[in-house]
Parts: sequence; C-alpha cells; structure tokens
Amino acid sequence: MKLQQIGIVYRKELRDTLRDRRTLISMVVVPILLMPILIFGMATITIRLVEKARSEGSSVMLLGSEHAPELAVEIENHEGITVIPPAEDFVRRIENKDLRVAVEFPPGFESRLETGTDSSDLEVKIYHYEGELRSTFALRTMQSILRNYRDRVVEKRLKDRHLSTEILQPFQTVASNVASPEKVGGQLTGGLIPYLIIMLCLTGAMYPAIDLTAGEKERGTIETILASPVSRGALATGKFLTVLTASVSTAVLSLLSLGVTLRLAPLFVEIGSQKGKQLFQFAMSFSGVVAVFAMIIPLAVMFSAALLAIALLAKSYKEAQSYISPLMILVMLPSLVSILPGIELSRLLVWIPVLNVSLVSKDILSGTFQWDRIALIFLSSSVYAAGALWVAARAFQRESVLFRT
Repeated sequence: MKLQQIGIVYRKELRDTLRDRRTLISMVVVPILLMPILIFGMATITIRLVEKARSEGSSVMLLGSEHAPELAVEIENHEGITVIPPAEDFVRRIENKDLRVAVEFPPGFESRLETGTDSSDLEVKIYHYEGELRSTFALRTMQSILRNYRDRVVEKRLKDRHLSTEILQPFQTVASNVASPEKVGGQLTGGLIPYLIIMLCLTGAMYPAIDLTAGEKERGTIETILASPVSRGALATGKFLTVLTASVSTAVLSLLSLGVTLRLAPLFVEIGSQKGKQLFQFAMSFSGVVAVFAMIIPLAVMFSAALLAIALLAKSYKEAQSYISPLMILVMLPSLVSILPGIELSRLLVWIPVLNVSLVSKDILSGTFQWDRIALIFLSSSVYAAGALWVAARAFQRESVLFRT
C-alpha cells in the first residue's frame, strides 16, 4: 500500500465530498450555527419567558378568608395578585391552569394567633401545580407573604413579653462562592456541551461515509473505482481519512464556535439583567478545549470506521441511513446519561465507550484534570477505534460486501 495512492484517493474523495451540499451543511454550517443558536437563542427565550411569567401576575383563590380577614386584605392588595371568588372546583382550575394557587386558612386562624392560643397545629395550605412555571411563581409569592406575616406575629409576641427580636437571630450566615466561573459553568452546562460535540462529530462523518460507500453502489461507480490501479487497502484508507477529516472538522468547528460564542456572550446579553449575567458566567480555558479535542480524536476515528463498515453493507443511500440509525441511538444514550445529575466518572465507567469521553470532557470543562483517568480513557478509546478500523478494513476486502447491489 503506497502513500501516493492513499493521497490520490483522499484528495479525490475529499474534493467530491466538499461538493456535496448535505455534507457541507452537516460538517460546516450546523456546528458553526448550532452553538450560538442554542446558547443565545435558548437563553434569551428562557429569560424572556421567565420575566413574562413574573410580570403577568397570579390568580389566587382564598378559601376560608373569613378566618384571616387581615391577611386576606394584605394578599388582595399585593401587587401582581388577583384574588378570585372561592369555588369548590379549585383543584380542576389549577390543573387546567385557569388558577395559579389556592390558599386555605383553618378555622379561627387569626383569632387564635391574637389570643396566643397554642397554634402549633395551625396549617395554611397552598394548593399549586408543581412544575408549572406560573404556578410556581405564585406559590413563592404566597410563601413570601405568609412568611412576612408570621414574622410580624412573632415580633408582636416578643414585644408583648418585652423581648428583642434579635434573640431569634443570634448570628448571620453568608454564602460565599469559592468556585471559579469555569467550575460553576462546567457544572451547569459541562454535560450538555460534550453531548453536542459528540453528536456533531458523529453526524459530521455520517453523510460522507454513506456517500463514499452506499452512494458509490447506488451510482454504479464502485466497480470503476475497484478496477483502478489502486490497492484495496489504499482505497479503504483514503475513504476512511476523508470521513475522519469531516468528523474532526465538525468537532473543531463546534469547539471554535463554542469558544467564540462564550467570549462574545456578554456583548449580546442584556447587560442590565442580573439573570443574564449569571447565565453566561462561564469560562472555558484554552487547555480545556485542547484536552477535550484530544479526547474526541479517538472517538472520531471509531465513528468514522464504524460508519464506513456499516454503510458498506447497504446497497443504497436510504438503506445505509436505516442501518446507521441504531448506531446513533447507541451513541446518544450514553451521551445523555452523562448529563444526568449525580453521574460521576468512576473506574468502571472509564471503559464504557462514548460515556467515558462525555464524562471526562465534563470534568475537563469544569477545570478538573484527572490525568490517570484521562490516560485510561484515551487508551480505551484508541483500542475501540483500532477495532473499528480492523472491521472496516476487513469489509473492504470482502467481495460479497463490495458488490452487494
């Protein structure tokens, strides 16, 4: 197998690949635009939806308001709250999102508080829709109102006994964040970013792999290429390098797009919005980007070889897509697992392909470099990549596979 032959095949296949619009979209356009759209678009939409939900106000139903007349008036006069008449179907209304919360006061609520009767069994129930954004805001508002009312009751009781309210707060607690923006951002989005890069790395190699194998069969050009004075090994290597180039290019472009997006984020976010500042308080070091890229390389080799071997089994472009679909699911599932909270890199997980790279990339983006595990993951990924290469090379040597038309 001559390097000159490999170079000829590689240049020819790469030129043809770059002429394909679908490949250019998946390899160049998608990784460049996906990161800004996700980070800017989703963040902006989320902030606006939250602000809109806060500004819309909340509909509240008071049950047993005659037992808490003073508190009921305070709730009615609170900004952003609309009190509606009580009804028996308040549960259905909350479930249908026609009502945000319902507050139920027990009998003799305020009178028992004023007389100082034992009130340990007094309960104010707040009925809400858990997980629904506007109901959650209404719940927090009601909790704040009730908490302030409770504090006033406690303050009055202390004054009646000639005691200072300071006895309830013997000391103050102050939370101080010691983690760097890199670590904070890594914990928040460190799992999502490797998932996106891994999936882009796979999809970037998918279309070239299909076009260079099943596409050749469908066009009827596979026989012409095999009849050329180029060895099967050089042909397989040239096609593999083309697919690998597409996969690595996608990973590089996505990482560059991510870095530029995060650096420019403060210029496009609403500077006056504190939530916007917190959302983009994310730092990504150059060493972290390089380390993630290094971990992606063996994965890109494995993806490229596996896609070539699978697509070579098909006799048409459409059939190859159906064969590759299970592979995408196998890659997607472990990548998604790494996003779940509480999933940490362990000595067992370093041997599970895709999942290990996703987890170690998450740690790297958080500024944590466990070099022993990084080395093990790079080694295991290289072994899996070598196995996929061997399978792909064997497939190019089988006549029954090459001429399955």
